[in-house]
Amino acid sequence: MAHKKGQGSVRNGRDSAPKRRGLKAYGGQSVTTGSIIVTQCGTKFSPGRFVRLAKNSSIFALVDGKVYFDQSGKRVNVEPFDKAATKVC
Repeated sequence: MAHKKGQGSVRNGRDSAPKRRGLKAYGGQSVTTGSIIVTQCGTKFSPGRFVRLAKNSSIFALVDGKVYFDQSGKRVNVEPFDKAATKVC
């Protein structure tokens, strides 16, 4: 006869919370300066015009504008609303 209670469910109770990575703004959507467009591990998407790569590999907008992707779908760009803002890059 066992002197300890079974511990099956107690040992299996650990799981990490989801990180909610992925696209935060899709092609054609408007973004403001500093808005995060993609959160990712590594560089699944690479930065294009008027966007930068953060330390944690997130991609964020440098200007107010509209998000678009290149033809391969792997490079993220922002087309600025104000053409005078193109001096940022």
